[in-house]
Amino acid sequence: MKRILLVEDDPNLGLLLQDYLQLKGKFDVVLCVDGDEGLRAFTKQDFDLCILDVMMPKKDGFTLGKEIRKINQDVPIIFATAKAMMEDKASAYDLGGDDYITKPFRIEELLLRINALLKRVAVKETPESGAAQTLFQIGDYSFDYTTQLIDYKGQQQKLSTKEAELLQLLCLKKNAVLTREEALLSIWHDDNYFNGRSMDVFLSKLRKYLREDPKVEILNVHGKGYKLLVN
Repeated sequence: MKRILLVEDDPNLGLLLQDYLQLKGKFDVVLCVDGDEGLRAFTKQDFDLCILDVMMPKKDGFTLGKEIRKINQDVPIIFATAKAMMEDKASAYDLGGDDYITKPFRIEELLLRINALLKRVAVKETPESGAAQTLFQIGDYSFDYTTQLIDYKGQQQKLSTKEAELLQLLCLKKNAVLTREEALLSIWHDDNYFNGRSMDVFLSKLRKYLREDPKVEILNVHGKGYKLLVN
């Protein structure tokens, strides 16, 4: 049974989510009511996924997510908040979040997102099962999608889940156009404006990671998408 850490300061919503995910999702759900309690729980048990409310007393969800990432780089994190500002979504992904859901939301949608994230993790753990290519050479860089690591002459950079997914798509389309719509639908499952802005943040970070090799460039193709150009 997969174990989920749910950190939600609204006791009614927290119990509702816990009961639904345990009944319908067949998950073991550990409910915490603030960020400090959530961090203590995370350090004592192994979790397959975390759902963190952003606006909480004692320790907000973004701070908790950052501390969790210091302990575990790979556990999927979903941020949940009533705030729908683009800056908050960008912060969520920048901190290594894998998804972001805005309150009020349908519990069924949350369950779909949880299952999608856990499925991606399962695919990474079994690359021999016929999944897409996971090892890439990008000029002087090597990229391992499974471990989410970029290596440049012995120096390694750990990527977030969405950074790794986006770079994998670019590598699979190397020297060809990856359309913006294709990337958004493949990774975010929705090509709305806010997800597009979030993707722009990840592209900027990927360009920074790959800047040491002048033969490698991620180009904007006006009106179409992006191209990973390797000369």
